[in-house]
Amino acid sequence: MKTLILGGGLCGVTLARILSQKGEDVTVLEQEPVPGGLCRSQQTNGFTFDIGGSHIIFSRDTEVLRFIHDVLGANRAERVRNTKIFYKGRYVKYPFENALHELSKEDCYNCLHEFIKALIASEKGDMRPPCNFEEWILQTFGKGIADAYLIPYNTKIWNYPPHLMSAHWMEGRVPRPPVEDIIKSAVGIETEGYTHQAVFSYPVTGGIEALIHAIAAPVRERILTGFRVTHITEKTGGYEVSDGVRTLNGDRIISTIPLQNLISCLSSIPDDVMQAVAALKYNSVMAIGIGIKGEVPPYSWTYIPDAHASLANRISFPSNFSKTTAPYGCSSVLAEITYNEGDKTSRMTDDEVTSHIISSLSSLGLFTPDQVVTTQITRNKFAYVVYDLDYIRNITIIRQHFKSRGIPLVGRFSQFEYLNMDGIIRSVLNYVNELA
Repeated sequence: MKTLILGGGLCGVTLARILSQKGEDVTVLEQEPVPGGLCRSQQTNGFTFDIGGSHIIFSRDTEVLRFIHDVLGANRAERVRNTKIFYKGRYVKYPFENALHELSKEDCYNCLHEFIKALIASEKGDMRPPCNFEEWILQTFGKGIADAYLIPYNTKIWNYPPHLMSAHWMEGRVPRPPVEDIIKSAVGIETEGYTHQAVFSYPVTGGIEALIHAIAAPVRERILTGFRVTHITEKTGGYEVSDGVRTLNGDRIISTIPLQNLISCLSSIPDDVMQAVAALKYNSVMAIGIGIKGEVPPYSWTYIPDAHASLANRISFPSNFSKTTAPYGCSSVLAEITYNEGDKTSRMTDDEVTSHIISSLSSLGLFTPDQVVTTQITRNKFAYVVYDLDYIRNITIIRQHFKSRGIPLVGRFSQFEYLNMDGIIRSVLNYVNELA
């Protein structure tokens, strides 16, 4: 069985490794000069930045976590999370609901009061199932926490109104915080939320791309880079895949590339499928790396819900993940900005974006402009899947079509699911288990 895997990101290389271990003949077709997708890293003047935004290694899925730890081996360091939210001019503990005592007394009371009101309404059965993401936030956390942090932050990161987003994807992803923890938080007793990421890992050297190279090591010679798939022809008993110059034949193809790219390579796509793919919502991300002389705060990453404070929704500190990401005596910051093609942010030049980030983060007290020694910026078209209210209808049409054509869809932008790194690897393991 000759298998052609479309796309050499985390999903594609993991598929290649596991299928190859099972004796299959696989070839990965990757359009970029190196594999990795959003999990690539770039070195600039001695600094290492993850160009798809900040990535760390954690998971509730013990099988996936063991797989990642095993492939990285000794090239892995553990860190204890020290994450903040920039709220009303101060850095408060993350998650927000575990930092209520750090707020003003008025804000603390409001958040606690509204959480208890929402909890009572839920216990009494007075709440209908949420119709959208915003309703889910309000019902789960109460209006105080929602208005102070969760709604403005989610509006910013998704670049889409939460009341126009589906609530289905939160099922099992974020539980209602224990009432005991909320009360403890309000009176100043330390609690930890999202404990599955309280301790996380990161490669000692190479940035997050080191994980890609570690996974790909046994199948490196089976990854064909610089191959942008432009045509897929279905033949009797197989497929013909071309980049316009070269053509490869396979008994089976597995797609890990964005659906928007996949349908442009195929013929005979029904109108309803074309319309469903065109209606899918996603956003893009700019990753802006800032290298500075001196130290940065001892934070892992920081969320910035205030739209006026900075265009960045999240900033991380790679030099706090691994000292090898910055030269001696230097530190690094990585800012992320979500945008959509054609909006105001997308029309800013790289220099304008970088200048804004330096200015806005300096105003937040993270460093001073004279400390900056290097910068870099990358733009990633496909970054986050956005679950709008028509998502379930559209994705159902799409998946039924590709299932009928015998083309498996695996990974974030092929399944069109908001999957973290562990979720992507889980999707591969599930697919391979289904084959067996």
